[in-house]
Amino acid sequence: MAEHEHVRVAVVGTGFGGLGAAVRLRREGVTDFVVLERADSVGGTWRDNSYPGCACDVPSHLYSFSFAPHPDWPRTFSGQEHIRAYLEHVTDVFRLRPHIRLNSEVKRMTWDGEKLRWDIETASGRLSADLVVSATGPLSDPRIPDIPGLDSFPGKVFHSARWDHDYDLRGKRVAMVGTGASAIQIVPAIQPLARNVTLFQRTPPWVMPRMDRAISGAERRLHRLLPFTAQVRRGLLWGIRELQVQAFTKRPGELGAVEQLAKRNMARAIKDPALRAKLTPDYRIGCKRILLSSTYYPALAQPNVDVVASGLSRVEGATLVAADGTEAEVDAIVFGTGFHVTDMPIADRVVGADGRTLAEAWKGGMEALRGASAAGFPNWMSVIGPNTGLGNSSMILMIESQLNYLADFVRQLDVLGGRAALDARPAAVAAWNHRVQERMKRTVWNTGGCTSWYLDANGRNSTIWPGTTTEFRRATRRVDLAEYEVLRPSAPANAVTDESAEAAV
Repeated sequence: MAEHEHVRVAVVGTGFGGLGAAVRLRREGVTDFVVLERADSVGGTWRDNSYPGCACDVPSHLYSFSFAPHPDWPRTFSGQEHIRAYLEHVTDVFRLRPHIRLNSEVKRMTWDGEKLRWDIETASGRLSADLVVSATGPLSDPRIPDIPGLDSFPGKVFHSARWDHDYDLRGKRVAMVGTGASAIQIVPAIQPLARNVTLFQRTPPWVMPRMDRAISGAERRLHRLLPFTAQVRRGLLWGIRELQVQAFTKRPGELGAVEQLAKRNMARAIKDPALRAKLTPDYRIGCKRILLSSTYYPALAQPNVDVVASGLSRVEGATLVAADGTEAEVDAIVFGTGFHVTDMPIADRVVGADGRTLAEAWKGGMEALRGASAAGFPNWMSVIGPNTGLGNSSMILMIESQLNYLADFVRQLDVLGGRAALDARPAAVAAWNHRVQERMKRTVWNTGGCTSWYLDANGRNSTIWPGTTTEFRRATRRVDLAEYEVLRPSAPANAVTDESAEAAV
């Protein structure tokens, strides 16, 4: 990277959001851009999460770009290795590698109000950009809770997103801390190998059967020969999930029938009434993400698995102590405790127009106009920003909507001409966020009686979109310049402008 390289656009991250932004920029005729990636390869969360059993809980044909259909998905729900290979494929097909700067973690991004540009410091050098697209994603920085005594644990400790493949779990006593989407895949994968697995469960999840199967060769040939058949398949998958949204956002009471299906799924595998009681949630299904697995409950029923219905409280040497006093001696601890979602570390590294970091601006909670633009941070856009998450469908749909918004943002800058920047008006951000939060009040995520990672430290849901993907696509189709302040370069104090020259005459 040149020491003083300047580009029109700098994209941060090479997951679905970053690669999608790069493709869209090229389609808009923008080739003067770089994609900054902190790791040594592309893939984002599908590169980082390589734990045993890692797979997607969204059907393959819906969990891919509409502009890059993949007829050869091997299963209806794809594994991590297949999704990562797909992202490598997208990178090559759309010729993105010349734009990508690997091992270039962003250390600082600072807005220069005079030059109307972002000055960016990375691990591989400095550069500047007219526009920044932050596509780091909410599932990129693992969160490990502050457990007293953890530092003195003599065994192995790692997070699910930083799996240590050199450590052999065969014959080991393993503690799994957490019961989220990663944990329910990890436990069945390691249970046959480990001497014993102790699951520390602070809150039980609702788990539905995972209707996964191999996609036949005939199906794949059909999708290759007649691409519209894959489009129909994708459309059906999308439509079903659009119809489900009302229950999550307006009529949570209707989800009671789904709870009964989940309970029957549990009862088929868990015969012990005491264990069933431990595993039965006391909140409305959907309040936390509904998990999909046909192997989780059978694994928990095995004799070498112990379920502790309490969170991990402290560590005393090799002994783990739960909040309810239960003790377990283990050789390794695997944390499946999620990520920094509502306090993303990248926010500490972005310095806006008034000298505040994005983290400081978001101290009261994340807010961004249409999930993209934060007030006081001109020409800075996020992909998968505040209130763009989904509880029942594919995030790729939301990402593509935000790419539409990005494309129009670039077009508007072109129309304005010259050196210009767009800064979201605080009133517009506040109005958008007010509408979102008002709609959020009746959703299952706010009324379901749970505490989830959707909520920030203030108890506000700053993560989920309270509507359909169709509604969000309409809301992000165009940039409304009335919601932005147009900035122009400020003239130096000793400069003579045309107006002052005329006045002097």
